[in-house]
Amino acid sequence: MEFTKMHGLGNDFLVFEDDGSVRDWNAVAEKLCTRRLNVGGDGILIVLPSKIADIRMRIINADGSEAEMCGNGIRCFAKYVFERGIVKKPDMVVETLAGIIRPKLLIEDGNVTDVCVDMGKPSFDRLHIPMKGEGSPFDVDIEAAGRKLRISSMLMGVPHTMVLTDDIGSLDASMLGPAIERHEIFPRKTNVNFVQVLDNENIKVLTWERGAGLTLACGTGSCASAVATYKKGLTGPKVTVHLSVGRLIIESLSDRRVLMTGPAEEVFTATLREPM
Repeated sequence: MEFTKMHGLGNDFLVFEDDGSVRDWNAVAEKLCTRRLNVGGDGILIVLPSKIADIRMRIINADGSEAEMCGNGIRCFAKYVFERGIVKKPDMVVETLAGIIRPKLLIEDGNVTDVCVDMGKPSFDRLHIPMKGEGSPFDVDIEAAGRKLRISSMLMGVPHTMVLTDDIGSLDASMLGPAIERHEIFPRKTNVNFVQVLDNENIKVLTWERGAGLTLACGTGSCASAVATYKKGLTGPKVTVHLSVGRLIIESLSDRRVLMTGPAEEVFTATLREPM
């Protein structure tokens, strides 16, 4: 079985085309994504036909759990299906568990350089996130890992929770991340973003991803963080999100839709010796 390894700003994935031979993609993800012992990755992306869109994407995290959407993943996915002629138009429609997503490819000499994705509108409804309790999901006080924290949450295709900090480097994200992810207030867990506002147009984000742990970048997390800081009046509607190995441009439009623009890279293509 052939697969391609790709990454969006270090958030790495194994891309497969579903030919019907694999029944348990969750087990495939859990096995192959184990770093040092296998190929390694934050998850796998599966290319499937769709009855309602140009193509369908499944994303399965490294721990075998399935995610509704992934911002870095869909940029890789869009580049993959376009450059292989599976979808031949640069403005495509992709079916995901989070609904229809519309990537727009920026192309030079036939190659995809960047992908602009309409990520849809965030939801601040606790029922949708989901998040226990009533009232606004912003500025909620919780206790996690023995610390009192103020969090703000939303659904950005997947649940995201933001923690503002003056210095990301001073946080023990490996301790706080899983404690917040599995906090009782989140019945389906949550992704966790540690956010440092640099100025009106720049923020720094470090994400602990539900089902994957600390990652070098998170597209939906960058979007949620940009929306949160804009909603709090800390930044403008368009910000550059600084991540471990690069940047994303996130823009909140007047109708509340969020645009994300950033790169996607192909690393290598390989063939598995043994069928999964």
